[in-house]
Order: sequence, then C-alpha cells, then structure tokens
Amino acid sequence: MNTLENIKNAKIELQDEFNAIKEAYNQNPAPTYKERIALLKTLKSSLIENEQTIYDALKKDYGYRSEFDSLISDLLPTVAGINYAIKHLKQWMKPSKRHAGLMLYPSKVSVHYQPLGVVGVITPWNFPFFLALGPAVQALTAGNRVMIKMSEFTPHANQALRKVVEPLSDHIVIVEGEADVGALFSALSFDHLIFTGSTKVAKYVAKAAAQNLTPITLELGGKSPTIIDENIDMNIAVDAVIVGKSINSGQICVAPDYIFVPVSREEEFIDTFLKRYTDYHLNNKNENTQTHIVTDRQYDRLMGFLKDAKEKGAKIHPVKAIGSDKGRRVYPHLVTNLKKDMEIVKEEIFGSILPIMTYETIDEVIDYINKRPRPLALYIMSSNHALIDNLLNNTHSGGVAINDSAVHVAADDAPFGGIGNSGMGHYHGHEGFLTFSKAKTVLRSSAWLPKNHFILKNRDFVFKALRRFLLR
Repeated sequence: MNTLENIKNAKIELQDEFNAIKEAYNQNPAPTYKERIALLKTLKSSLIENEQTIYDALKKDYGYRSEFDSLISDLLPTVAGINYAIKHLKQWMKPSKRHAGLMLYPSKVSVHYQPLGVVGVITPWNFPFFLALGPAVQALTAGNRVMIKMSEFTPHANQALRKVVEPLSDHIVIVEGEADVGALFSALSFDHLIFTGSTKVAKYVAKAAAQNLTPITLELGGKSPTIIDENIDMNIAVDAVIVGKSINSGQICVAPDYIFVPVSREEEFIDTFLKRYTDYHLNNKNENTQTHIVTDRQYDRLMGFLKDAKEKGAKIHPVKAIGSDKGRRVYPHLVTNLKKDMEIVKEEIFGSILPIMTYETIDEVIDYINKRPRPLALYIMSSNHALIDNLLNNTHSGGVAINDSAVHVAADDAPFGGIGNSGMGHYHGHEGFLTFSKAKTVLRSSAWLPKNHFILKNRDFVFKALRRFLLR
C-alpha cells in the first residue's frame, strides 16, 4: 500500500468492518453461557478438521517448518486453551460476592463480569495461530467479538486461519495488510486492544490506542536470560535450553536469549550443547527437524549479528556450518568472548544464536539483569533453593521457569505477560477472562428499607456514629 488513495480505501473498509461487528455485538451484548460454549466448541472442531491445512500453510510461509513445531507451538496450545475455557467458563461468569461494610449495611455488593464489546488482536508472524486465536478465545469466552490483524509475512497461514474461523464469521473478522493497515487497525476505537510484537512497534500501537482511550495489553519480548548454577547436571540444563531455543528455531519471544554460566563450566556447556543438539537434530538421518528462518530479511539480520560479533572479537561455535544449510535453515551458533558493543549483546536475537556470558558470583548476574530492561522470561537451571529464591526475589521478569525454558507459556491456569519493556497486562486462564471483561460493581438495596430516608433525617446522629467508628 503506497498511495493515499489506497490508504483512504483501506481506512474506509476497516471502519466498515469494525462498524459491522460492533453492531453485531450490540444486537447481543450479553451472550449466554450456552452461546459462548457453542462458539468455543465450533472453533475447536474447525481447528482439528483443518490440522493438515495448518501444517502445510506454515511450511509454505517459512520455507520449511516442522510439523512438531506447528503442533506444539500453534495448534496444541490453542486447543488446550479452548478446553480449559470450556471447563471453567461457568464459574468465571458467576458474579462474585463482596463485603458491603458497615457504611452500606444492610445492602449487598457483588461484582458482575460483563463483555467489553469488540476486541482487536494484532498478531505477529512467529506463531500465527496461537497468537491470533489464544487472545481471541479468551475474548470470546468473555462474551466479546474479535477483529484480528494478521502479519503480512504469513500469507498462507492467514488464508488457513480464514478457513478455520469461517464458521464464526459473525464473531471473528480477519484483517490482512502491511504496516499501513496495521497503523489504521490500531487507530480503530476498540474496547480493548492486544498487541504481540516488538517493543518499537508497541510504542506506535500504544500511541494510536491512546487517542481513543482504548485499554491495551502488550506482549513484547526482550532479552530473556538463563542462569546455570555451579552444580546442576549439565545435561539437564542443556536439554532445557535446547527445547526453548530450538522450537521455531528460537523465533519466539520467550526463547533463551543469552546464557549465564560459571566461568569454570563454560567449556562444559559448549561441548554438551553441541553434542546433544547434534544427537537430537542431526544424527537421526532426517535433518528436516529444524524450522527455517521465516524471511530473507530475518535471515540477513541474524547473519549480520554473527558478522558483527566476529569482527569485534567473538568466537563462534556452530552446531553446523552455515554453508551446508539448506534454504534459510540456521542451526544454533553459540557465541563467546562477548563485548558490550556487540549487536547480539544489545538487541533481542529472536533466532538460533546463543551468546554465552560467564560469572563468578550470583550477585554479578543479578546486577547485570537489573541494570537492563526487564525481560519477558527468566530461566534458572538449579536445584539450590537458596539461589533460586535469591533470583526470584531480586530480579524482575514477566515469568520464570526453573529447569525448563519457554514451556511455561503453556500453563493454562496462570497469567502470561511482560513487565516494562517486555509488555504490560496479561492474559491466559482466568486472568485472560478478566482482562477482556468489565468488572462491574453492583450495589443492591431493598426497596422497602428506608435507609436513605433515615440518613437524610438523622444526619447528626449518623455523623457521630460514623466518627466513633473512625476513631475506634
């Protein structure tokens, strides 16, 4: 989109789509439990029916994406989220009783959870289904309608998603387009807007949403550290890192971004990582287990990181030389001899490169982490409870996994979200239902009780009684 006329037409079309789905919501602003459950079950059935279509679409968009990655990262967590919502929705929808207190006695207070209206979802390219439908499922669970802006870098996945949500076309609208369309989408007067992507783009999204006072949830990223302690079994630690770094070739906001390892264990980590990664991914006579880098632009960015690091004195430890890769496949490259001016030290990597830092005391690690923007995730490889508690209490991050990496995102019964530069707000589980609901306080007083008449007629008595309560 590069002409004013095209932008004008896109703006009109987007506004018309928004107006239509807003009107559809207004026709039924309080969908029943049965209606919501029916929508969730329909979406689940459509996802399962289109399983192979989803795998094939993602393979086309990436050049190659393993079905394992697509199942574990997109399809399975989406279906699991639907199942969890179905199981708990009835309880979530119940008004919660609250204490009225002496001042309001004998009135009763409760909190009702009301749909917001139309929720906007801006989805990145790395997990097109889960990061589109994960928020959408929770918005539908809360009784809302949804508009989803998909990434221009996953055109085949976008079409597959259109097919999946076709049975819910009155409740979910799919929008495609490049950055200009994304900007227009952000400016619509949604009742809530959730964006998943980079911190840089998030600032523009937040600014656009602010013009309409639209509440936002931002799921960003940053440099998520992993700390390996002095005594953990290195095989255990490395396997956990490999899981988080190999899923989608590290193209995931919660992937381990860099490693802290004791000085005395640096070589042990490198040797163990290279050997175990090779055993898992290269020695099974099928090298097509590694998802490719999504675009030439992202591939060139990663190659630029390696080039910059090498020119500044870093040592590269590749699982496999890049020259032998096919397409945009990049096996992990461990990087040592780091300097603070290297791009891989300053920027979120979002790919299969893993910088390694060494430390002598855990206080060095805590100091380093706390002097930088707060990460979306932090990983601790240890069985030392004192060390774990020290890190939990003295660092900030969106979430923490101990002796695991990345997979904490799949916890259905726990909130997921960032802090500071890694995001604001959270969703998943009950917290997701609350994010996309208006918690409305309802005070209920009996019509026959002349409470207000008594207050108005006995102001001095009421004043003295309340003051005695205040000073007791």
